[in-house]
Amino acid sequence: MAYPIERKLVIGVASSALFDLTESHQIYLNQGVDEYRIHQEKNIDNPFPKGVAFPFIRRFLGINKAFPKQLPVEVVLLSRNSPETGLRVFRSIRHYGLDITRAAFMTGQSPHEYVPAFNASLFLSANEEDVQKAIDANYPAGVVLPSKVYDDELDNELCVAFDFDGVIADDEAESVYKKNHDLNAFQAHEAERQAIPHQAGPLADLFKKLSFMQKLEEKRRKEEPEYRKIVRIAIITARNAPAHERVVTTLKSWGVSPDESFFLGGMDKSRILTILKPHMFFDDQRSHLQSPAGDIPMVHIPFGIANKVPA
Repeated sequence: MAYPIERKLVIGVASSALFDLTESHQIYLNQGVDEYRIHQEKNIDNPFPKGVAFPFIRRFLGINKAFPKQLPVEVVLLSRNSPETGLRVFRSIRHYGLDITRAAFMTGQSPHEYVPAFNASLFLSANEEDVQKAIDANYPAGVVLPSKVYDDELDNELCVAFDFDGVIADDEAESVYKKNHDLNAFQAHEAERQAIPHQAGPLADLFKKLSFMQKLEEKRRKEEPEYRKIVRIAIITARNAPAHERVVTTLKSWGVSPDESFFLGGMDKSRILTILKPHMFFDDQRSHLQSPAGDIPMVHIPFGIANKVPA
């Protein structure tokens, strides 16, 4: 029996993250909403190009193909479009064969208020204002940053990478460092609290539910040794020893474990990202959201002390 939406891992995605809306957005900015509507009507059967989040969303939905009885995941379209202008978006969804059927069309307003209504563990959008409103309301959200889009349709693996502080966990430890920019104080603070789990950060629920997908896959693999796993989770953090112990303590207390963990001690994260090549990397600091080739999908989580403007 398929899971009800309350038990599913749900991702809300804006059309601006799923598709490349550059041309349409320029028409909206330069010519106004009426010309924008006319443009969408004229091009209703012309699919939008794939956007930055497309490979991630396609692979995410592939989890349901592996578990057709449970259908444990869902993607909901959360859009500023009206139902009328959103017709082209749904026709594009159908063109690419994405199983997305639920939507909220807000006719110019931010859809962020409806994140909890759909039980979404993540809201992805290219609209920074909408994402910030979601974060300010304590909803899990991230800004999809521009990058090159490459989607190997023969590859179904979903590799997701997370920063730890301010993303999976709260910003307690970052606050200690930011207060005096003292790495020794940070290390001492975390060493003293190595047995105390962190409080959850904005994407903790997403991380936990992805880990549950791993457990589903492990069970399937025991039953079918030839089964090839889909979900691969990594943590990439600037921490190093001994501050890494509190990361392990936190994840253990939640009953979750990543496939790969990288404790870099301040080393440039792009050195790992260019090898790992995740289909999405989440970090609360924009300075970490870079790759030499600009071909790794990056999401900024504008949460906590790292994103507060100094007074």
